[in-house]
Amino acid sequence: MSSTSDTREAADVIVVGAGLAGLVATYELTRAGRRVLVVDQENESNLGGQAFWSLGGLFLVGSPEQRRMGIRDSVELAWSDWSASAGFDREREDRWPRQWARAYVEFAAGEKRRYLHGLGLRLTPTVGWAERGAGTATGHGNSVPRFHLTWGTGPEVVRVFEEPVRAAAARGLVDFRHRHRVDGLLVEGGAVVGVRGSVLAPSAEPRGAASGREAVGEFELRAQAVVVTSGGIGGDQAMIRRNWPVERMGPPPESMITGVPAHVDGRMLRITEDAGGSLVNRDRMWHYTEGIRNWDPVWPDHAIRIIPGPSSLWLDATGRRLPAPLFPGHDTLATLRHILATGHAHSWFVLTRSIVEKEFALSGSEQNPDITGKDLRMVLNRVRGGAPGPVQAFLDHGEDFVVRRSLRELVDGMNALTPDAPLDYARVEAEVEARDRGVGNPYSKDLQLMAVRNARTYWPDKITRVARPHRLLDPAHGPLIAVRLHVLTRKTLGGLETDLDSRVLRPDGSPFDGLYAAGEVAGFGGGGMHGYNALEGTFLGGCVFSGRAAGRALARSLA
Repeated sequence: MSSTSDTREAADVIVVGAGLAGLVATYELTRAGRRVLVVDQENESNLGGQAFWSLGGLFLVGSPEQRRMGIRDSVELAWSDWSASAGFDREREDRWPRQWARAYVEFAAGEKRRYLHGLGLRLTPTVGWAERGAGTATGHGNSVPRFHLTWGTGPEVVRVFEEPVRAAAARGLVDFRHRHRVDGLLVEGGAVVGVRGSVLAPSAEPRGAASGREAVGEFELRAQAVVVTSGGIGGDQAMIRRNWPVERMGPPPESMITGVPAHVDGRMLRITEDAGGSLVNRDRMWHYTEGIRNWDPVWPDHAIRIIPGPSSLWLDATGRRLPAPLFPGHDTLATLRHILATGHAHSWFVLTRSIVEKEFALSGSEQNPDITGKDLRMVLNRVRGGAPGPVQAFLDHGEDFVVRRSLRELVDGMNALTPDAPLDYARVEAEVEARDRGVGNPYSKDLQLMAVRNARTYWPDKITRVARPHRLLDPAHGPLIAVRLHVLTRKTLGGLETDLDSRVLRPDGSPFDGLYAAGEVAGFGGGGMHGYNALEGTFLGGCVFSGRAAGRALARSLA
């Protein structure tokens, strides 16, 4: 096994992790003429990390797109929503997350759109309404639509930073060291002066696929500062279970499926904490309840999230309808808590062909080839009827989908998927018929139907996203469809504690000299700027905001 060690500085700054936050930090550093060494345990195909696989949603406040949709938004309303959702309640651990959250909301209402637009990023014209909320003005959720979709999805968000970084590499300012896994931080005189680790065997695996961990060498690299941008823990289910918030959520589910590649392993959280960095809010995390197994997987146990409209009937594993306001697309973590309280890790959507054609979207750049490929003709097919191609592929091949003509046949098919948790037909029938009785009038005591009609008052939802209310048992809208939903792992909301310059702090609150962190590993800023809940469209933006803060702070401070 070979070993590489150099007491000279390899660059001005070492960036650990070639995901979005790392690229943003590197971009800002090279704009100031700084030399950057980027180390990452994966091969070059994975540049951009998890962001590449994303839908590309961006949380913006008071944008031109909102105004064109007739949406009146403001910093005050957005901050009210954010602070209510975050629920900051820890005097010590939430000190910096509160400040990051406020700064981020102001960024989303001000410079964020201009910054990204200046790099060449463009948005689709409609604004989505994600996390519609807990049903009260002072509770969790977005009061208005704020989910802006990137034209080109996640790969485009990556591209606008990757291209200038590669151009800087051509000028000699950036050196990429792929297949270099950091195993420790070099600390001298109380300051971080570099990294050490293992050189992994070359890998030709495609983007996202699990790669080998055979070490063929060692390295030690030095710089004036290190920026950790290595991502969260969503790919390591054992680490998720160790950090699971049992007191708030109950025991972790017996089974989960994985919404991120295996390299999202959280290793740098432990390594940085062992070196003396402060890790806070480790029990805060964000996992989805609408996960389905990918029929064409890229990484192990590959999960896709359904991004649902509000109309599907949501049943728990026992066949009981979820209580208000736990409707599709409304309150992710409250829904997760309720589902797990049933003693099962799965739940069910029951819907019609009409609903699936209009309301089902799938997360991920690869599941939206029309928007990812910037193909306007393909995008227009979405409003011409029929299920989008990727959705139809899951209807045809997905192991979690049941399509039948009658409710009796549907329940039989559902029970064939979950023989250990069989549904009682009479109970399911009663829930479906009770829901259908509320459809006949334009008003109802059924809060979900009220939410559907409210959503259709927002005209983009009416045209493209929310089906006209109809009876599930109306054969004109059939066939009936059931979807088995799993808990899908995704985001780390806590992380390394950082100040507003992205400097990592020690447990006593003092800066850890020479060490910075950005992106998910820092809880998207401060060690958890989302608090307990996310408003969606905030994860990519958090990587951009915190990566930019780290790069600009270092550009100012380095000798």
